[in-house]
Amino acid sequence: MRFLIEARLAYRFEAACEVLLLLEAARSPDQIVHSDGLTLAPAADMARLDDPVTGERRVVFTARDRVDIAYDAEVEVVDREGDLRGAASAPIRDLPGDALRYLMASRYCPSDRFESFVEREFGGLEGGDKVQAILNWIFSHVQYRIGVSDGSTTALDTFIDRAGVCRDFAHLAITLCRAAAIPARAVSAYAWNLEPADMHALAEVYVGGRWRMIDATRKAPISGLVRVAIGLDAADIAFMTVFGRAELIEQSFTVRKAPGG
Repeated sequence: MRFLIEARLAYRFEAACEVLLLLEAARSPDQIVHSDGLTLAPAADMARLDDPVTGERRVVFTARDRVDIAYDAEVEVVDREGDLRGAASAPIRDLPGDALRYLMASRYCPSDRFESFVEREFGGLEGGDKVQAILNWIFSHVQYRIGVSDGSTTALDTFIDRAGVCRDFAHLAITLCRAAAIPARAVSAYAWNLEPADMHALAEVYVGGRWRMIDATRKAPISGLVRVAIGLDAADIAFMTVFGRAELIEQSFTVRKAPGG
């Protein structure tokens, strides 16, 4: 399917500072960027720090006073396999080198604290079947609720509170999968049919010999997700990182099916 993406952000910066943007759709085998454009008003020099391995597209610019940011794109998403059943997990020795770091605990995903729980709750399952059971458990035990978490909330907090937003659901899914020795990483994406419209946080797991998207919230179809960034956790995938202070004026995200797409 083809999607039309619009992102509009307006921020005010009290002093000049550098800003890292991760707003642009990634180039990857499962999604084709047919056209896109990123503009700043007032115009500013943008330094590109794209990642040739992940396909992530990053820019850094110096912001001052009010800055309006606009991103528009047309992206085609190749059919993705949403059924995890029967997908085998690989022995650690057979994993690709880039997957190894996604077995480790990280700032928001303390997977080493959950190994006993995962063994007790999901120990009889393997691979994609275990991942699906983890997703079912999260969906049944954690309530999607705005306002119960913030930028410091970890997967352990969400496990205790049993409530959170997409970022928290993703962190908990990543944490439980890593505790099961299944590589898992955080993903930011534009999401078709997400209500309310926003940047969406989800995850990918390495099973069946490849990375597969998973969304513990079940709020958007896997086939309607346009990947922007990947990382250990939310700290790596924020769509804007300000090396200073900024005030949000307004922002909006829109994803529509392209005509005929």
